[in-house]
Amino acid sequence: MRYKKIVTLFLLFALSACVYEPEQFVASDSVSSSSRDASEIGTLYPVNLNIPKGCKQICNPSVSQDTVNYPASMLWLNFSGTLCVKAPDSIYTLSKVIQHDRLSVSDTAGNVLWYLMRDTDAGDCLFQDPEWSTHPGFIVALRAFNSKGGKGCKESDLDYGMFAVRMSDKKKFFFYDKDISELATPHLWVESGAEPDTGATDATVEGFFGTKQVRLVYVNKKDQIVFVDFANGGLKKAKILKKPSGVDDWMMDSPLISPDGHFVVYNVIEPSMLGWRSFVQELSGNSNPIEIEKTSTMMSEPVQPHWFSYRGRLFVEWTEFPQGSPFLNRNDLSNPSVQDGSAGRTAMREISLVSGAPSDLAFAWVGDVVEIAPVPMIGGRSPDGRFLAAGTNYGYLLELP
Repeated sequence: MRYKKIVTLFLLFALSACVYEPEQFVASDSVSSSSRDASEIGTLYPVNLNIPKGCKQICNPSVSQDTVNYPASMLWLNFSGTLCVKAPDSIYTLSKVIQHDRLSVSDTAGNVLWYLMRDTDAGDCLFQDPEWSTHPGFIVALRAFNSKGGKGCKESDLDYGMFAVRMSDKKKFFFYDKDISELATPHLWVESGAEPDTGATDATVEGFFGTKQVRLVYVNKKDQIVFVDFANGGLKKAKILKKPSGVDDWMMDSPLISPDGHFVVYNVIEPSMLGWRSFVQELSGNSNPIEIEKTSTMMSEPVQPHWFSYRGRLFVEWTEFPQGSPFLNRNDLSNPSVQDGSAGRTAMREISLVSGAPSDLAFAWVGDVVEIAPVPMIGGRSPDGRFLAAGTNYGYLLELP
């Protein structure tokens, strides 16, 4: 997955809020005290994390956008070896796990609530870059397969396709079946309230999603953000977003579509992986990227930005890291010594956006930067505002106080 690649590169050189507002989830008292760490920052729940057993297997954390069916949960990818979660059935094995062989959604008690295993009969080698869509009923991800037609999954032989999966029945819809970069980090917007028509064919966008109002963004092999609007021409009329100036050799990363479907936030990562910038941009072929400025109260440029919508207010939430640190958490956040911001922090700022407006009216910050937690949580904030997610390699859900 993308963060595996980034971690590998780093070693060589030394991841949107939903428009829905369901009722807040009340954490269950059934979670044992040994599986959570309560402190001033809130209550920290490990996700697939058991240090004595060597389980530090989280990458691509994406907080649940469905607080009804999957409350206090997150979507994640595994590495290989042993998993430290509670399997829902005999198919979801915990030992001799193959890297990225499944998509998992698990909760604060370690229960796997939903999963999708790779289909080896269909040629699946591994999954990459899963992200919950703006709609609680869909996830988007990449699927790798052997481009040479063999049965092996040697990394140099892999090609990627891009698909959406429906949470209700685990059916897939492929946007592309090949020629997609491993570093595409796709994201999907589906209009609020869309319901699939069970009588329609799953082979069409409208049949699969229950609407034509579907938008997709991803990073192509030329390191450009591609925007696809399926209500207006679809894949044949995809648009390329203008890249920020001064970052030609930097890596575009993790575009996430806003709740209204008209904007994205994204990272641009410096080749050493120790520098980054983040931007907001309208989904338009001629729009200009607007940098998320670093203010005097911030410890670094913002990274891993996510949208967070709450009761009609829109925010951009992000993480910050100390100078010289990679933008992936390498710390055990349950250790009180790193709960003071020394490992990084999570912050947000309210924003006002108007699509299609003149530049002086399209974008404005509302108020100052606000710290959410003095620890870095790169996986977004849940729609009810209660939880932050983090991973790579230590996975957590943080219930805010």
